[in-house]
Amino acid sequence: MHRLPLYMLLLLPLIAVAECPEPDQSPQVRLPGKKVEARQQALCDDNAIPAAPLFQDQPLQAVPDRWRIVDSLPGYSHSLWNPYQRNVLKGDKPVWGEWFFSLTALSDSVLELRDIPTPVGNQTTGDSGDIDVFGSGEQVTFNQNLLVELVWLRGDTVFRPPDWEFRFIPVFNFNRTEVDEVRALYIDPRDGDTRNDGHVGVQGAFVDYHIRNVSDRYDFDSIRVGIQPFNADFRGFLFQDSPFGVRLFGTRDNNIFQYNLAWFRRLEKDTNSGLNDVTARFRDDDVLVANLYWQDFLKLGFISQFSLLHNRNREDSFFYDDNGFIARPASLGREVPRSYDVTYLGYNGDGHLGRLNLTTSLYAASGRNAPGVMNDDTTEVRATFAAFEAGMDFDWVRLRLTGVHASGDRNPFDKVETGFDAVFENPIIAGADTSFWIRQGVPFIAGGGVTLSTRNGLLPNLRSSKEHGQSNFTNPGLRLLGVGADLDLTPTTRLSFNANHLAFDRTEVIEVLRQQDNIDREIGWDISAAIIWRPLAIQNIVGRLSVAQLLPGEGFDDLFERGSRYSILGNLILTY
Repeated sequence: MHRLPLYMLLLLPLIAVAECPEPDQSPQVRLPGKKVEARQQALCDDNAIPAAPLFQDQPLQAVPDRWRIVDSLPGYSHSLWNPYQRNVLKGDKPVWGEWFFSLTALSDSVLELRDIPTPVGNQTTGDSGDIDVFGSGEQVTFNQNLLVELVWLRGDTVFRPPDWEFRFIPVFNFNRTEVDEVRALYIDPRDGDTRNDGHVGVQGAFVDYHIRNVSDRYDFDSIRVGIQPFNADFRGFLFQDSPFGVRLFGTRDNNIFQYNLAWFRRLEKDTNSGLNDVTARFRDDDVLVANLYWQDFLKLGFISQFSLLHNRNREDSFFYDDNGFIARPASLGREVPRSYDVTYLGYNGDGHLGRLNLTTSLYAASGRNAPGVMNDDTTEVRATFAAFEAGMDFDWVRLRLTGVHASGDRNPFDKVETGFDAVFENPIIAGADTSFWIRQGVPFIAGGGVTLSTRNGLLPNLRSSKEHGQSNFTNPGLRLLGVGADLDLTPTTRLSFNANHLAFDRTEVIEVLRQQDNIDREIGWDISAAIIWRPLAIQNIVGRLSVAQLLPGEGFDDLFERGSRYSILGNLILTY
């Protein structure tokens, strides 16, 4: 005889109730063959349990859609001012049908004190006794950006891109700069040593259409048209900008592969804010890109990227910036309009190899420049770039090792230009914003109205400016070797230290331009430290205070007056 387990005996009344048929309102007729059903009905009648409402005191509420189910739960509340609660302003719930709206607001405040080499002359100095080549290099800059990102999209974005997306990103800027020497800010020294300026730039205005899904894992093809941010590699070495363009992109093989096919037409920039100026004409500067990202290529956890980028420039006329300085062509060498076609073939990697975090970048540039910077002939471009940054974590400490090599031009008068230059760089390496060399633009004094290195740039490319200038492959190149450390003292506080040794790859170009022999290659040591504070342990409030000093080497002293240079940066970012 089989015996039921004890827990089954305890569950029998519940099972009987669960299996009870719905009461039949029609007259009952007992037939001989219906004895079992009659006994079951009697059991159900004896064990009937009256149903109680789940929320006896809560009125029933209609739910308009599945995204608002939790809104009807008792005790649930939300606030439009809290971006971490379910919020209609952050795209958590649709505004209408399956259309969502998302709002992001970001305030970026920068106060910067710096000392950089600054030229001075009899006609420009504010001090009648100062008649040397170099004047006071102390400057103070305040820069305030308010970014607003408005997104209107349709579709279920949990596992795939939206069907439609409309994005608009205006940026409101105010900047103020004070210097000690007149003509450092304006071409006309009568305009003084203080500049207040403002600009409204459009850093994004595009429509994104989801063309199709190509697999049941939501691999897809999409197209994006308009002003859109784009980064050609992981660290912003070659081309990181917000140009106008058309971009076809998507994924394959369960997101193992991601691709981009794009054409961009660069926008003119506002001189003092660096933002897009949509009121100006498009630049005759095209960038065509094809790249492929391959997840876990060669090693699990490491992403490889193969890139082909072509830069076609036809800006063969004169252009002056908002402060009156000539920007195109650069006041360098023969100072004649030029155009160029340069193709970059690159490999970039990012990820980890066991405990080692690694970023690598390799580029080869080839093309033509007509005419050359220092001669009247069409020249060939043959230049290379290599960079790496390796880091390893030891509990709360990460140690970093950095290396960069950008080839320099060997002979400025021949028909081959071997100095590497990018299209529009925004490098994140070797301390980036904390670094004096990367953060500050150093004027190349008495060798043309150009900068030795541009602001927020790594390469000593001798451009007129980063915002308006053309690429220049007649430059000295760079060698950088650095170490750094990030110390996470608490979940809210990080200390960062960087020490980078800088040197020119070649010096022939700067010797010709300065008419000065035997310039040493050593630029010097760039030493910096920063403290980053996130009081809420999230990215919505981030404060940074950094100090950097350039300890000049023999090469820097050969070019400029002796003495160290410094920068102090205070930065506060608030995000909603």
